[in-house]
Amino acid sequence: MRVFMCFEDSCEQFDVLPHQTVGAMKQMMKDKFLVQLSDDKQQQYLELSFGGAVLQDSWALCDVGITSGSAIRCLIKSERRSVMRVFNAVTGETLPIMGNETLLHMSVARLKTLVSIQSGLPVSVFRLSTPAGVQLYDCNQLHDYTTEVGITLRLDTWDGWVEFLQGCLLGHRLTVQSHLSEKKPVMRFQLQVALYIAASLGHLDLAGWLLERGTHAEEPVGVHPYRQWCYQTAHRDTGKSPIHIAAESSQLLILKLFITKNPLTLACWDPAGHDPLKVAIQCGHRDCVRYLANKLCSVVSLPNMSLPMRIYLQIKRWVSLGQKRAASNRCLYTSTAFKARVGDILLVDGFNQTNMSSKSRKAVIKQGRRIKAKALQLLPPTNNFLPESNLPSLQTVKPGDFKETQKRRKQAVKNREDDLMNEIIKDDSSSCRNVFILPPIRESIPRLMFIGASPKSSHNLTASLESFHHSGRTPRENAIYCLTIASTFTEKPWLKQLSIARTLIRKHVLTMA
Repeated sequence: MRVFMCFEDSCEQFDVLPHQTVGAMKQMMKDKFLVQLSDDKQQQYLELSFGGAVLQDSWALCDVGITSGSAIRCLIKSERRSVMRVFNAVTGETLPIMGNETLLHMSVARLKTLVSIQSGLPVSVFRLSTPAGVQLYDCNQLHDYTTEVGITLRLDTWDGWVEFLQGCLLGHRLTVQSHLSEKKPVMRFQLQVALYIAASLGHLDLAGWLLERGTHAEEPVGVHPYRQWCYQTAHRDTGKSPIHIAAESSQLLILKLFITKNPLTLACWDPAGHDPLKVAIQCGHRDCVRYLANKLCSVVSLPNMSLPMRIYLQIKRWVSLGQKRAASNRCLYTSTAFKARVGDILLVDGFNQTNMSSKSRKAVIKQGRRIKAKALQLLPPTNNFLPESNLPSLQTVKPGDFKETQKRRKQAVKNREDDLMNEIIKDDSSSCRNVFILPPIRESIPRLMFIGASPKSSHNLTASLESFHHSGRTPRENAIYCLTIASTFTEKPWLKQLSIARTLIRKHVLTMA
């Protein structure tokens, strides 16, 4: 068959076989157009795309719907390969850490800063761990954990916070409100975290609602109340305020909202001693620099006088400090609720069981109820009046055994599908970003039997399914694999994608391995 290859400003026709692979097509392109690729250090490669999907070298042309007269685009691409990756358990995404091998010798604190910038999460709400489950502490270096190039670390958050952080990242105010903690210190910390994320991602509606609830943009995020006893050794970025991350992320509307609500945000400092204007200058955000500079050079009109903004901010700061000191002497200052007190929970690294394993809120509530029910369970009454010889011999039957067996079976199926998704993402992380998910199998519903069917029909169906295995995958897992690959052809309609998936299942499946 004849196909057309579009490369730069030219279009050439090629006569190829239907079963020819994409890798052979790339070699033909190199010979025809005399393509010279640099060495691996520059990381340049040849890419063929059709129907919006990037074609892999092992694919056959006819299996992915390429027919006679089709046009295939050819590009020379160069990419920076990631030194390591971080799997975000909150969003399910994998964040690449770009750079060279020298990053493997940096500190864990520096790595958490890079992860915080990419994810939008403050450093005090997540922890990093190795694939073996070893937690990475801020005071250590990465090479202390024998990290290698290409390693995938894991980001976990506080138990019960997954739904709350997802609502913050999406800017859903109702979701954030419904997943706030019932404990006041934790809830106030969550509100400050939500304002930080809203300032980083530009969620104006969520930021306005949080300011109405009494959250301050000039206050630092800080650390979790369970760890406030060791705040002196906390990460440096815990001293960042929402106003600083707004200037760093070039969120001009958020800056205007914060400064309109409280002009004192113009004069608050980050841990490095920089105000929002200096942060915006260092990041090179011209619009934010222009707005902040005009605000600092403006004049505040009072009923009987006018003051420059800098003098007005200094007076406001003195008044605010006086009010806080007076309220502290009367034990009325509300920020004392953040300090650790006798009876509060304290977390000591290396001794307590970690509370940052990204458990959902339902799982945390269910576990708490189970512990409470076990503590309130009464001992069985003892009857000493009947002799043991008169008691019938009974076998103990656990009613939850059947449910536990079903739960283990479903978990095993889910683990196999998760391994398959990781395999797909590892094979082609650039093109297969959205993994196709099939609905779960409901084993409680019996299979429909048709009247008049022969007794051998069910045996034939079972035998055909059992014989249809590819690389150790079940038919369901193979269907997920093929549907995921077919879904990358974004320029094709859904029915055409389904046809490509069927072709991949029926023909030349061995070439996909």
